[in-house]
Amino acid sequence: MKALVLTAVKNLEVKDVDMPEIKPDEVLVHTAYAGICGTDHALYAGLPGSADAVPPIVLGHENSGVVAKVGSEVKNVKVGDRVSVDPNIYCGECKYCRTSRPELCEHLDAVGVTRDGGFEDYFTAPAKVVYPIPDSLSLKAAAVTEPLSCAVHGVDLLELHPYQKVLVIGDGFMGQLFVQTLLAQGVEEVTLSGLSEDKLKLNHDKFGAKTINTAKGEKIPNDTYDIVIEAVGRPETQEQAVEAAARGGQVLMFGVGNPDDKFSINSYEVFQKQLTIQGAFINPYCFEDAIALMGSGKVDVLPLLSHEFDLKEVDGFVNGRIKGVSKAVVKLAGEEA
Repeated sequence: MKALVLTAVKNLEVKDVDMPEIKPDEVLVHTAYAGICGTDHALYAGLPGSADAVPPIVLGHENSGVVAKVGSEVKNVKVGDRVSVDPNIYCGECKYCRTSRPELCEHLDAVGVTRDGGFEDYFTAPAKVVYPIPDSLSLKAAAVTEPLSCAVHGVDLLELHPYQKVLVIGDGFMGQLFVQTLLAQGVEEVTLSGLSEDKLKLNHDKFGAKTINTAKGEKIPNDTYDIVIEAVGRPETQEQAVEAAARGGQVLMFGVGNPDDKFSINSYEVFQKQLTIQGAFINPYCFEDAIALMGSGKVDVLPLLSHEFDLKEVDGFVNGRIKGVSKAVVKLAGEEA
């Protein structure tokens, strides 16, 4: 079978590899679609993701497909089921897992990071992270269950009320997912700030978000929003998030920054506005909610997907040769899987 293998830092090769074998508690998935994430860019460049990826490894942690084979102990899915796969596998034994904080697991294993993922025709995963999807959800949409589940986790960390006004800084794929997730939760008003007129217009016209186009010189007001979600990961936007928060506000630092980056914060402002500043890491047990949001139509991810690649095109995207990509998925078997 075909697989796109990260053989070394900044080196991807399409190779013929053997069909993987499954353990009794595992599932063999015939890959339909695999999303390409900012984490894949980082892993390609030798930077850490949720964990370190050690070449040779097959990336691809946003996956959908059809169950091709199940181990003898598997009960939650069967051959032929259409599924989405949560990449994150928790040890269940460290202090974080045993205190209801599995996302901080000290021994995190991850499909497409520490073990081969979806940039291949077939991959394996423990049955406990394989989720059947409803008929109303396409395999293409299901491939991005993982990033949506990360947005769901971020929102779960916040204290939400319908009266709140929310600002999302960053009109990338994750920022746009936050817009829909927040509106689905019944928040009164969501404003998306960003640089792309097309993305801002889409989120205004289709999903009802207010917008701020900073590329046109439109300013984000200070001391205004009950909740601010930073979905960029740059020091200047992180500082902006704190400044934009109103008294009693909550600031969610979601954007993944460079590991060496730092941002300045006015400690008196945090004190005087009584701010809560919260990080959000991965997606503990949020797949069911993410699947339900998409299956019910409350979140529509398909308009946010700008490109569909094959395995041979992935290298050109992650190394920067292919430009203008908002969110891409790789088609392997497609809906006919």
